[in-house]
Amino acid sequence: MQISFLIHNAYGIGGTIRTTYNLANTLAQQHDVEIVSVYRHRDEPVFAPDARVRVRHLVDIREHGPGYQGDDPDYRRPAEVFPRAEGRYEQYNALTDRRIAEHLGSVEADVVVGTRPGLNVHLARQTRRGPLRVGQEHLTLDSHSPALRTHLRGVYPRLDAVTTTTEADARAYRRKMRLPGVRVQALPNPVPAPAIEPADGSGKWVVAAGRLAPVKRYDLLIKAFDRVREQRPDWRLRIYGGGRQKDKLRGLIDQLGLYNHVYLMGPANPIEPEWAKGSIAAVTSSLESFGMTIVEAMRCGLPVVSTDCPHGPGEIIDDGVDGRLVEVGNTEAIARGLLELINDDEKRLRMAGAALKDSERFDPARIAERYESLFAELAGHGGGSPGGRLRGSLHRARGALLGGAYAVRDAGRAALKKGRTA
Repeated sequence: MQISFLIHNAYGIGGTIRTTYNLANTLAQQHDVEIVSVYRHRDEPVFAPDARVRVRHLVDIREHGPGYQGDDPDYRRPAEVFPRAEGRYEQYNALTDRRIAEHLGSVEADVVVGTRPGLNVHLARQTRRGPLRVGQEHLTLDSHSPALRTHLRGVYPRLDAVTTTTEADARAYRRKMRLPGVRVQALPNPVPAPAIEPADGSGKWVVAAGRLAPVKRYDLLIKAFDRVREQRPDWRLRIYGGGRQKDKLRGLIDQLGLYNHVYLMGPANPIEPEWAKGSIAAVTSSLESFGMTIVEAMRCGLPVVSTDCPHGPGEIIDDGVDGRLVEVGNTEAIARGLLELINDDEKRLRMAGAALKDSERFDPARIAERYESLFAELAGHGGGSPGGRLRGSLHRARGALLGGAYAVRDAGRAALKKGRTA
């Protein structure tokens, strides 16, 4: 089976990128797999692809590279296919519209997988007839604006399947989006076993990792740790990640006099060795579309104290068995959850062992099997709804024609430019 992933930027760093590589690398053991990146801004990817995974790009924005395309006139013109209500709209343009249309109009694959809403719109409208079209949703439906939800409701029926990272989000799509004939299935993100020994539980460190963004509520974690320090001044907190809240969080640490107890460590890649230095992981978000850091920490042998926020933590953590779920936004509850494990070595170690075992269900091999089953079932049923296929074929035909026209125009421009410089 040939499988093609379409991603915003395979050369960057982030949860969706890491997840795509984890899945693609595993599928490549049995299938022909490629990752097609809309953008390329550096020479090599941050995450190493398996040697069997082809990685290529559509638009090169390396300013000093030989293939730089940032000076193409269409790069400055607004996108017409990529939805305006999508969060990355400003990064898309007429050039990306053209290159994506060309790619999807001629893609040689049995399955094409989009990795964000805007790219799923391209998939639905422009993929040639034949491949299965699967749109991944790495955020939650409720996090999309009403305008974006309306846009997606109009085009997602042309997809064969929409995958979400949680069952709760899958239920939301089935209930709110009205996608007749489209398979909506929850498939969690794959997280590989770390290539290091798991934590031994001896380090008196609580570890957190993620973007320093308001949704992560690290301000609550810092305030909760102020309460922890009152009872257990021998424990410390490390927060890994970068973001615009760094100065604000640093000011809070200084204000509470926690500069010897709470440390902003900056980004870490790989993060696994840092998890393994700790004994407890903490997640205090107000919203998690999945909870990659929760699974990563568990795979390193750490029980996780997490807010029970929508949507992921409650589907990952077995409360009281491999971690603790606490009330969202409640500083005291976070502190109590941390102290419960800090003050009970036997419970902490028991939960650590359970976390290590329970997190095996997120192993890439297991998640890849679920994707393979989905692809096989879709192929066996002939894909999505007949109506969706008919509407989609018209748009994809238009996309293919546009792609061909763009290619002819580009060839003419290149010939003209060559003639001028001859």
